[in-house]
Amino acid sequence: MERTLIKELKSKNGETVRICGWLGILRDQKRMQFLIIRDHTGSAQAAHEKATNPELTAIIGNITPESAVEITGKVVLNSVVKLGGIEVVIESVTVISKADVFLPIGENSAIETRLDWRFLDLRTPQNLLIFKIQTAAEHAMRSFWKSEEFIELHSPKFMGSASESGAELFEVKYFERKAYLAQSPQFYKQMAMAAGFDRVFEIGPVFRANPSFTSRHDTEFTSVDIEISWIDSHEDVMQLEERWLRHVLQAVKAEYGEEIKATFGTEIVVPELPFPRVTMEEAYSILDQMGHRIERGEKGDLDPEGERLLCRHFHEKTGHEFVFVTEYPSVVRAFYHMRPEGKPNLTKSFDLLWKGLEVTTGAQREHHYEILVEQAKEKGWEINSCY
Repeated sequence: MERTLIKELKSKNGETVRICGWLGILRDQKRMQFLIIRDHTGSAQAAHEKATNPELTAIIGNITPESAVEITGKVVLNSVVKLGGIEVVIESVTVISKADVFLPIGENSAIETRLDWRFLDLRTPQNLLIFKIQTAAEHAMRSFWKSEEFIELHSPKFMGSASESGAELFEVKYFERKAYLAQSPQFYKQMAMAAGFDRVFEIGPVFRANPSFTSRHDTEFTSVDIEISWIDSHEDVMQLEERWLRHVLQAVKAEYGEEIKATFGTEIVVPELPFPRVTMEEAYSILDQMGHRIERGEKGDLDPEGERLLCRHFHEKTGHEFVFVTEYPSVVRAFYHMRPEGKPNLTKSFDLLWKGLEVTTGAQREHHYEILVEQAKEKGWEINSCY
């Protein structure tokens, strides 16, 4: 018999079905046995009257929570049942894999223990939902880029030299040579621009040997990168990015908005366009007025508390969860960031903050060779001319 997913049970009223999943709860009562079965589409109740089949009663009574089971039975309507108003009247049960009586993790287990038993930890509906949201978000990203005629790249993850800062490289043995795990697909995106691809994107892993143990820095994470040609300024990039994020949030809200709200208590807000924009100098002034003074020095950046306060300010003022911070000082940005005419100490760059956290970084690249060489020299690079 073909498997029926739990989400399909409502359309199978009166039919005999086969469902497969994990036993969540077993309520073994005097007359009845009730099983809560879970698959990746939801949970359902299955019921068995003990007197009808003592052998089946014994099988059910010995099933342990989180065992993998197959249940065959008839779908019936039952308004008393909280799980969709339906249940499966059990005809047979097969225990595919019986779990130990004592599970290694529970609801109150420490994160270290849960990570040691990650496959069990991921069985929770909350964790499953995270991966469903990620899938929906990536699908929406790709659908947007496809509609905008982007080309997808899959860049190498072994590199012969640094793609960004040499201080954050993971060195690995590559046969008889040294190689490095890619910190970014940046070099390959730029090659694609020179090749005339015009618009490209990549969703892929990047690696950074960053010793920080905070939520803002990871040694391995999935990066979302785009590159576009023939722009007039970084404003073109920001406009594309805000349209893209609006599309993604619309898609996720449509598919999982109610479930996210019920599970995590979070309301997905689809942002209005355009997003608020503020220069770095204006951001410093706002934070000063809020009583949060950031020493300018050579860093020329925001600290985590400054990012949170700035987002709070714009949310209270505009109702917006996003804010672009623009015109970062050239001293803290890469040599290839273009600088505004007459403002050599600034860059045509931005960070996007969302709910108090930096989520993207972008800029217009300098494409004039002579200027690029001079800006690289400013950063202390030795340049061998290509001519």
